[in-house]
Amino acid sequence: MEPRRPAPEAVRDGLREAILSGDLTEGTQLRQDQLAEQFGISRIPVREALRQLEAEGLVKIEPNRGAIVASLSLDDVLEMLDIRIALECHALRLAIPQMAEEDFSHAESILEGYNREPNPESWGTMNWQFHWSIYAPCHRPRLLSMIEANYGHVNRFVRMQVSLVAGKERPRKEHELLLALCREADIEQAMALLETHIEQTKKSVQASRRHRS
Repeated sequence: MEPRRPAPEAVRDGLREAILSGDLTEGTQLRQDQLAEQFGISRIPVREALRQLEAEGLVKIEPNRGAIVASLSLDDVLEMLDIRIALECHALRLAIPQMAEEDFSHAESILEGYNREPNPESWGTMNWQFHWSIYAPCHRPRLLSMIEANYGHVNRFVRMQVSLVAGKERPRKEHELLLALCREADIEQAMALLETHIEQTKKSVQASRRHRS
């Protein structure tokens, strides 16, 4: 039997998952009494969990209002996409020399599922599964953790907007070419394509904002 996690960790992880998945949207108020009742604990570990989420940038604690789900400005998201380029290109550089046939097969199976999926709501998740599959062979746990955390922040802002603006065909072709370059061990071309791929996401984010305006 696994040891029971401390209450603040359980609350923190549950709220983090709900925020990153979009179940808790920007500006949602997080009342300590309601959360304490929901998790069956006192308000003290809830307060600690909210402080930890504030340090992660997911929650904002305001005077006279309490904790709310933090919002991201367009500039915040564009900066995080620049961070994506830096972190993920570095991970890909380290990963390509370590890739085995099993890694290529796994990535191909994800792309096959992505190609068959008609629902735009699923494209973002499958897109990330593919990206993760080509970074994981780098075997750098701290780097991968930073990539995952940064992507989580960005994804809660761009999840559906980018899927609908960018469509499916261009990302599909770029994914297939990126995987081919990984197979050929062409590190420089793969990194260049990955950077262009994420730059296109930045353009889609900006286009989505224009359309919403």
